[in-house]
Amino acid sequence: MLPLAGVRSVSTHPQEATSLSKKSIEAQARTTDDHFARFAALSSVWLGSKWAFFGAGLVVMAWAATGPMFHFSDKWALVIGTGTSISTFLMVFLIQNTQNRDARAIHLKLNELIRAMDKARNQMIDIERLTDLELDEMQATYEKVKAVWSDRQTQAPRTAAKE
Repeated sequence: MLPLAGVRSVSTHPQEATSLSKKSIEAQARTTDDHFARFAALSSVWLGSKWAFFGAGLVVMAWAATGPMFHFSDKWALVIGTGTSISTFLMVFLIQNTQNRDARAIHLKLNELIRAMDKARNQMIDIERLTDLELDEMQATYEKVKAVWSDRQTQAPRTAAKE
């Protein structure tokens, strides 16, 4: 049975009390991470919108329009270069956070589907944690299964045609 979120058990045993304090520290860490996760989620939604694209276009047009005022100087060019470099650098982390969260959610959904299916092999749950060598071995196994299936498919029409 899965533990219920937010339900705590009270214990007088010292080891369990230590365990609870460790869980409390982990909860605090998750809360800190949740602030960034919420920020990253909201940022990715807003920065991926047409309005953000429109705003960025306006910034570039305003920068280009000020070119004659600054005689297209090196400092003028440096402003847009620096601005885009900084924003690109920060966006990489937001995009990676969003991709990590999406990938994790997909893996959890797939794990649940594998767990729920009677004929599925439960060994497939959490295979994303395997080493590359282990994944290569598993891929080779499935390529053999596919080859056997392909052979059966090419032989099946011949057998049906003879009958």
